[in-house]
Amino acid sequence: MAMDAGDIERLIKAALPDAQVTIEDLRGDGDHYACHVVSAAFTGKNRVQQHQMVYKALQGRMGTELHALALQTATPE
Repeated sequence: MAMDAGDIERLIKAALPDAQVTIEDLRGDGDHYACHVVSAAFTGKNRVQQHQMVYKALQGRMGTELHALALQTATPE
């Protein structure tokens, strides 16, 4: 079952309201995305913690509706 990029963005923004989210469907199949998330909520967190925050925002959809997510996170400059 594929997941729409808009749904991914909505879930992330619901958990991280200030997030700037850029999503690219890598294969056009709705299963393989690249996602770049910028949020002040990441300040003081290491990369693993930042990624955990995004995965938590996806509410368990990783590995089910969403097969692969190449994730990049950053704090605002």
